[in-house]
Amino acid sequence: MTALMIGTMVLCFALTISVAVSIGLAAVLGIQASNAHMLISVKEMYSAINKFPLAAVPFFILAGNLMETGGISRRLVEFAKSLVGGVQGGLPMTCVLTCMIFAAVSGSSVATTFAIGAILIPALVRHGYPVSYAASLQATSAELGVVIPPSIPMILYGVSAEVSIGELFVAGIGPGLLIGGALMLFVWLWCRWKGWGRNDGEGRLPVGRATLQAGWALLMPVIILGGIYGGIFTPTEAAAVAVAYALLVGMVIYREIGLRDLYGVLRKSVVSSAVIMFIIASAGLFAFLLTRAGVPDAIGQWLKEVLSTPVYFLLGVNAALFLIGMFIETSAAIIVLAPILAPVAMHFGVDPVHFGLIMVVNLALGMITPPFGVNLFAACTVARISLDRIVWQLLPFVLVVLACLMIVTFVPGLSLGLRDLAYGTR
Repeated sequence: MTALMIGTMVLCFALTISVAVSIGLAAVLGIQASNAHMLISVKEMYSAINKFPLAAVPFFILAGNLMETGGISRRLVEFAKSLVGGVQGGLPMTCVLTCMIFAAVSGSSVATTFAIGAILIPALVRHGYPVSYAASLQATSAELGVVIPPSIPMILYGVSAEVSIGELFVAGIGPGLLIGGALMLFVWLWCRWKGWGRNDGEGRLPVGRATLQAGWALLMPVIILGGIYGGIFTPTEAAAVAVAYALLVGMVIYREIGLRDLYGVLRKSVVSSAVIMFIIASAGLFAFLLTRAGVPDAIGQWLKEVLSTPVYFLLGVNAALFLIGMFIETSAAIIVLAPILAPVAMHFGVDPVHFGLIMVVNLALGMITPPFGVNLFAACTVARISLDRIVWQLLPFVLVVLACLMIVTFVPGLSLGLRDLAYGTR
């Protein structure tokens, strides 16, 4: 049964069938092969999505779309440009910094790609940057949308591995800042070497004026993250607060969202949310059948025997996750693998929160690696170029994030330092 399920899923992926359908079809065949009742599928798919923390997913998606339509993302770009746009290579640095700020509310890398890329990719091209470089930079920077909290993949890991989502959010700050800072340093050095971006400061607003214009937008992540870490509301409630605040700012203060715009925003958000929930439901059924067949225990025992030390385990898991992330969507991979790998990580003495950050950062690389990187397709759509034109430009960015991943993996204090400070030393 297990071989049939995995073989069917891989075959469907190879045929470019959607992730949710591929996983769901493999699970249905698994039920038939094990002579189980089909009602199991209904029960387990419902159980997979009947979890309160998952309510945050559609709210964060809606908040990101409201920010894009309501002018919040444009003002964040102007603010970031006022801070770092005055140096050579300042515009690519602006892209990274804006994505870091936007990520502190949206929780989605795809939403970040569309919201920020629609503004910055054309701006980069106007300033003489190759369009392939602009698209690669935007796709990579948007990856921060799932590393810097709040993060939808972190919510999914917390639900799947039964780990505190609040602790995951706090732990994600260090890795997010590390990756963002490394990308900014890299693009600055790269632009100086290439001779790009000597006129990036043109049209740059003074810091005071840009801050004033973006004041309401900048207050949004302060309210959301401050409320979560201050214990005022849960991450799920914070998602609803983000929607309410984005709606208030977009409709009442900036007045860039009208009643006619709401239909398009809501429709886009519902479709995105439905796709993710379909994946979660199918992956939940798939994971249940694998667990019933004893696969997690078998894999765990095999890993304990083959990877005898924590270092070997982390290296092996990182290599496997990197390859898996190239072919399987991040959310689906987390939902299927987290219940299997998290207990094994704990056996090797790896903190489950730290391991969650390793999984999220590693699988986020899958968003910018062919053949199924969702950020790549989003960035190519915005830049109106084909995927093959940006592959070589991606390689340096992937290497930078990989270097950061190794630091996150083997320096647990980067993730757990703030967690221990906020929740008490473990």
